[in-house]
Amino acid sequence: MKTTIKPTSEKQLKEIHLDALEWKSSLYFIEGEIQFINQLLNSYVFEPTTPNLFERLQEYKEQLKKVEEQIESLHKSIRKHESQLGGMLECDTISCDHDYYQEHESLKITYSKFYKNFRELKSKVFGYAGGILKKKKEKS
Repeated sequence: MKTTIKPTSEKQLKEIHLDALEWKSSLYFIEGEIQFINQLLNSYVFEPTTPNLFERLQEYKEQLKKVEEQIESLHKSIRKHESQLGGMLECDTISCDHDYYQEHESLKITYSKFYKNFRELKSKVFGYAGGILKKKKEKS
């Protein structure tokens, strides 16, 4: 005889849903930041005599394209994860819950790594750009 239990509480499901909402909101905000950073990198505010300026700017632009690809992948993963969340209410086995929670934890780790890497890239870009803009301001 199969034992069916309901190990998933509504509180746990709500927490998972709130995680997904937070990730989506954060990704939309990051997309706005990327738009700003791209505009900055494509502007003419940089000192043209800066050594390796073009190469550095191109490197940052390429890294931002990779970030945009990662964002799209995360959006897809989160949408899939949310759609599976609806099925959790009908799930009545421990293995079903366990698999979903493992997937949730994996997505949480993936998002955390992405977010950390994006913050590091953003810090590098702003540090580099700020240094060049500051030099330009000092010359005025």
